[in-house]
Amino acid sequence: MRDTRPDIGAFVALGDSFTEGVGDPYPDGTGDRGSHHPGLCYRGWADRFAERLAAERLAADRPGLRYANLAVRGRLLEQVVAEQVPRAVAMAPDLVSIAAGGNDLLRPRADPDALAQTFDAAIAQLRAASREVLVFTGFDPHAFPLIRLIRGKVAAYNMHLRVIAERRGCRLVDLWSMRVLGDPREWSADRLHLGPDGHRRVALRTCEVMGVAVEGDWREPLPPPASAPGPEAVRSQAALSQAAAWFAARRVDARWAREYAVPWFGRRLRGVSSGDGLAPKRPELLPL
Repeated sequence: MRDTRPDIGAFVALGDSFTEGVGDPYPDGTGDRGSHHPGLCYRGWADRFAERLAAERLAADRPGLRYANLAVRGRLLEQVVAEQVPRAVAMAPDLVSIAAGGNDLLRPRADPDALAQTFDAAIAQLRAASREVLVFTGFDPHAFPLIRLIRGKVAAYNMHLRVIAERRGCRLVDLWSMRVLGDPREWSADRLHLGPDGHRRVALRTCEVMGVAVEGDWREPLPPPASAPGPEAVRSQAALSQAAAWFAARRVDARWAREYAVPWFGRRLRGVSSGDGLAPKRPELLPL
């Protein structure tokens, strides 16, 4: 039987904006390249998990954790395989995580079957170089308009990932099954990236899968959307017709389309990515 608490002294994270940590700025307000911490602008689930793993090693009087994060926002699966996988193989870490393919699935001609073949070949390389490989499925996009149109493709891709993880002996973090992430409050305003609490919950789930002790529970329900309204607010809400509520929601959707969807489609038409010209935030396997 496999050890449920492997000794992880070196961890390398691969992928796109999800693993880079976009949507989870550091507490001092940094959140983009060129900030107070050049290259270390976002925290994200991987940094949070690495911090917890490092703390556990320290408490057990083990050598400190070495950590690299090669993820770059906007990367397609083939780019992750070509740019990041060889570097991770050369580092030969105890643990490597990979979450990739989401940007591909946003494209109309994406084929989940073909993506799975590419992913499987990458996993074979990583398994040969690392004692543990951690695979992430895609999220369930049902909560958001437009994005939920790819729900079927994400589900098909996830089925492949589960089979690959089992066949290759990988650990699996099933993001699709994390129902709490279906709450829009767990996401950033762009509806594409998790917010800080979403990243925190994914880090807790990752710790659970890897057998790392944690104090929190990713399943903890979110509080009610707002505190109980007073009498005046109740009367105001009662006066708001269903049609008015519908139009209010559509105004929010329209604002989202202007600020996020239109620029995203513009980049696709120009053939550019939000990650063009960016380097990984932690390109070397160094002590955390």
